[in-house]
Amino acid sequence: MASENVFSARLRAATWSDHGDNETSAYMSALVEGRLDRDEYAVLVAQLHPVYDLLERAADRMASDPVAGPFDLAGLRRRDALEADLAFFYGPRWRSRIEPNAATARYCDRIREVCSEWPGGFVAHHYTRYLGDLSGGQYIGVQVRKTLDLSAGDDGVRFYRFPGKPKAYKDRYRAMLDAAPWDAAEQSRIVGEVKAAYRLNAALTEEIGERLRLDAA
Repeated sequence: MASENVFSARLRAATWSDHGDNETSAYMSALVEGRLDRDEYAVLVAQLHPVYDLLERAADRMASDPVAGPFDLAGLRRRDALEADLAFFYGPRWRSRIEPNAATARYCDRIREVCSEWPGGFVAHHYTRYLGDLSGGQYIGVQVRKTLDLSAGDDGVRFYRFPGKPKAYKDRYRAMLDAAPWDAAEQSRIVGEVKAAYRLNAALTEEIGERLRLDAA
């Protein structure tokens, strides 16, 4: 049972407000309220692709690390699903039709900087993305499917579909966070990096909203 004394609970509590800041951005508000059209939603998919591409390349490099490697649980990776969704929205030549915005580029720069050599940094960014996908991302997937009337299988929302139950993934992930042999200083450093990852993700969606001229109403 979760306790304030275990790292997963402390990490969640310490970064809760950072997580909430992203949820209230103009773009994310429009997304969950069903105010985006197909093209406006597809922009998010396009911006997430380079983030996951880099993060999963880092996972390959971290595979042999005894602490960071196991966090790359089978079935979690999202790049293939994102590419299937991009082909659905943009067509088979989707790679030539998308490019990272400035905020996405900064996010990617940070992943390059900390996720290939620092195991704790890799876990911080990995946690921020995949635990979010397994939690609030599941609600977003339902809303996207409903709003865009995506009734043909999982086309367009494969990003949100995992081969196992989200709760099982989350329970396993949090157990590994609690068992990781990080001292207090390293745990604090990881908390700081998670907070940075949330800020980078918020900037990504904020820039999309600005370009689409969305407001939070």
